[in-house]
Amino acid sequence: MNFQDILEEKMSDDPLHAMRHSCSHVLAQAVLQMFPEAKLGIGPAIENGFYYDFELPRTLIPEDLPLIEKHMRKIAQEKQLFKRYSKPTSASILFLKKIDQKYKVELAKDLKKDGEKELSFYENVMPDGTPRFVDMCRGPHVEHTGKVGEFKLTHAAGAYWRGSEKNPMLQRIYGVCFPTKKELDTHLAQLEEAKKRDHRKLGKELELFTFSDNVGPGLPLWLPKGGILIEELEKLTKEEEFKAGYSQVRTPHLTKGKLYELSGHLKHYKDSMYPAMKVDDEEYYVKPMNCPHHHMCYSATPKSYRDLPLRYAEYGTCYRYEDSGALFGLMRVRSLQMNDAHIYCSEDQFENEFIGVINLYLRYFKLFGIEKYVMRFSLHDPAELGNKYVDEPKLWIKTENLVRKAIKKAQVPVVEVANEAAFYGPKIDVQIWSAIGREFTLATNQVDFAVPKRMGLYFIDEKGKEQTPLVIHRAPLGTHERFIGFLIEHFGGAFPLWLAPVQIQIIPVSDKHLSFARKLRDDFFRERFRVEIDDTKEGVGKKIRKAELMKIPYMLVVGDQEAQEKKLTVRSYKTKEQTKHTLEDFIEKIREEYSLRKS
Repeated sequence: MNFQDILEEKMSDDPLHAMRHSCSHVLAQAVLQMFPEAKLGIGPAIENGFYYDFELPRTLIPEDLPLIEKHMRKIAQEKQLFKRYSKPTSASILFLKKIDQKYKVELAKDLKKDGEKELSFYENVMPDGTPRFVDMCRGPHVEHTGKVGEFKLTHAAGAYWRGSEKNPMLQRIYGVCFPTKKELDTHLAQLEEAKKRDHRKLGKELELFTFSDNVGPGLPLWLPKGGILIEELEKLTKEEEFKAGYSQVRTPHLTKGKLYELSGHLKHYKDSMYPAMKVDDEEYYVKPMNCPHHHMCYSATPKSYRDLPLRYAEYGTCYRYEDSGALFGLMRVRSLQMNDAHIYCSEDQFENEFIGVINLYLRYFKLFGIEKYVMRFSLHDPAELGNKYVDEPKLWIKTENLVRKAIKKAQVPVVEVANEAAFYGPKIDVQIWSAIGREFTLATNQVDFAVPKRMGLYFIDEKGKEQTPLVIHRAPLGTHERFIGFLIEHFGGAFPLWLAPVQIQIIPVSDKHLSFARKLRDDFFRERFRVEIDDTKEGVGKKIRKAELMKIPYMLVVGDQEAQEKKLTVRSYKTKEQTKHTLEDFIEKIREEYSLRKS
């Protein structure tokens, strides 16, 4: 939820929203009891809880949160009533100045730009009528503070006022809130599990990726083990795309600005692009997306209806200048490798192609064990035509109906969302949930009816006439960065055999078993499995613990018995079982596990 959404948020009929928003007011009141000079920012309800922003006389420490929570519980026990009243904007500004709440004054002045109006306030009042706290707020709220549910403060973080680095840094206190203690405890357990699975933490421990100040924020460096994840994902997707009739193209990392002017992207995306470079009196940009380049590939040779559908795929690296405050591990970066493709088709072919993309999503979901997902169908807003969206009202309606019909035929869960389409057409964003219930935005499937026409793309139809193709932009796995971040958390770093950077760890009992261990390693190498030997002087127990910390799928302990009998003692990370195998049987087992890409 961005700042403007919060400022103009409409009153919700959701009782859970009211409960969580009321909890944010209880938090603000508790903070003012501890820090009477505190200045209040905003305090909305959010998914699973609430937050409130404060300007405080000192930086909060972890020990402060239990004390604030103690004040909150006392306020809840007092069952203070939420009383609503309103004041004209001018009077509201004078009142907020009087109680020395400068950020609220700023909000009220912003609301006054649209003219004089009534602003609502909520006052917390004791049952005997004694006032305790007041805040400018749209509401709604529960009846009294005794109905704010079960809550817990989770953490504090810095947050720029109104999300701008030019403004003061405030302190944001987050909390979670649920109707029952059981629901709260379940959620807190999930949060603890999420901390263990945090992709930033595991990425460092498993030596997958790193960031460097010398390179720049939001620009990940993939270490050898992380590089293996990328290679395996590319291998998977290229296999799937080959079967689906895609062709691979390659395009440069930069281009003249004229290309993005022609496509229309410069107008809509310039704020998210790196600044232009001046070369030979021309402006060049590092590419933020692949589509205009693919359109140039399409236009390189004449096309007839017999050539369609035409599917171009590329693992092109793109660059987007994300705000530094939005950067977050692999989830929000400035350098991104996209699992990208563009399908050029006729209107008659559109439905089959669109459903084909959705079916590709479903195959990936099954492979990675993604059980919960939903498609967000983003539509245009007629009021934004010519501004946010291309001014083609009839084509918008026609294309949205084409997508709606295809989704219905595919029988997948979908929700429609207004005013979130791409500038050139409707789109589907895919929301998925990890094994611990965390939500991620994964993929996109967009329809473009505008840019092909702008760029002069055409094919010759059966009657010899020029027609403009529809273009489907699709990225089933999104970017490698975000998808690998998701996979780290989804699997908790314990990747299935086919993805694991190290698939087998050979653990010799002593130096005299190194010769047999090296022979085994060579046998596995010939089968193209990724194997390491722990040849340190440490004991077997410690070597096993190290391998388990690295979450290696299989550990082979090699001692006298194994060397003499030519059998393997295999320990599975996933099942914790220890079994005996001949080398041939074990290779056959893992060969099948790898080829099926079992999760």
